[in-house]
Amino acid sequence: MKAFVSLSLAVAFAAQAFPALASTPHHGGKTAVAAKAKTKSAAKDKIKAKAQAAAARPGIDYDGEDIGLAQWQAVRDFEDEIAARDGFTREELDAVAGKLRYLDSAVQLVKPAPPGKPKNWQAYSARFIEPIRVGAGVRFWNENAEALARAESTYGVPAQVIVGIIGVETIYGRDTGRFRIMDVLATLAFAYPEAPNQLDRKAFFRDELESTLLLARKEGIDPFSLQGSFAGAVGMPQFMPGNILKFGVDFDGDGVIDLRNSAADAIGSVANFLVQHGWERDNTAPAAVPANVAPSQAWQSLLGGGLEARYRPDELAGAGVAVAGSLPDNRLYGLVDLQNGADPTEYWVANANFFAITKYNRSYFYAMSVLELGRAVRSARDGGY
Repeated sequence: MKAFVSLSLAVAFAAQAFPALASTPHHGGKTAVAAKAKTKSAAKDKIKAKAQAAAARPGIDYDGEDIGLAQWQAVRDFEDEIAARDGFTREELDAVAGKLRYLDSAVQLVKPAPPGKPKNWQAYSARFIEPIRVGAGVRFWNENAEALARAESTYGVPAQVIVGIIGVETIYGRDTGRFRIMDVLATLAFAYPEAPNQLDRKAFFRDELESTLLLARKEGIDPFSLQGSFAGAVGMPQFMPGNILKFGVDFDGDGVIDLRNSAADAIGSVANFLVQHGWERDNTAPAAVPANVAPSQAWQSLLGGGLEARYRPDELAGAGVAVAGSLPDNRLYGLVDLQNGADPTEYWVANANFFAITKYNRSYFYAMSVLELGRAVRSARDGGY
């Protein structure tokens, strides 16, 4: 860390100091020397101020604080509900509640980002389709080739799509999150920030908190041992606890579903999730193909129709949407727009398999990044990236 800071300061200093020095005559005597010294001193002061400001910024709080959540009436009511519904004893639940800590960092992280720059697909995708992630994807594929081939055969989901999801989510298990899930879920279940959907979000996180306790009981683990994202997602594929219970697969056959340490379980669970959310195994066409749209803009009525394929090929063509080649008539499609800031928007025609990926994360950008990363990893593995 020290070496990194020193290098950063050196680069910053050079960027600021060198132009000033280059513009100073080498034969100006004392005036030139004084100017150089003044410029150099100002640059140092500026760098020092930036370093102090950076050091003063608070880091992410992963530990939280004890604010007595166990005494909140909403928490006690929750205990009553799940004790009656799930067979937990009040003693068990009181012991759990007594360990919960409030995470203000989770509250801050779930708040919507302030309005900023326009959406930019190219900038977004560049974060994921890059050499480090692609190289990690090749290693992951090589190390788990058997499980990926078995998942493709069992579920009909191509290996490259599974690899794309796990790569986008956690760089193949490299970054699965450092928050204690029980604290995250309890904080967001009972102290979710003000928002139009606050009640719905609180209900969602209460359900996930209950699911975490059920999962821990089912797998025989300490619920406080689970770590993950600031929103409560766990393991290599970043499943919420409820989704682990519903869609998790013991794909390595060891008797437990472990998305934190078993790549095979993560692979099988991702494939199962996609199938349960509409993946069509007999649809071997590309999930999305580039499209051109007519100047008439009749096609705009096809946008914003939700995360599903709902239009026949003739409906797309009639609205002025064209693709290279032809689309099978026995499938439905959707029109996808990928905005590029000030540059022209990209348009794609996507089938049901593309929209199955959006159920994993409700974003066109996300689904397209999964497809692009998967393709890049496959190409690199085949020697073409």
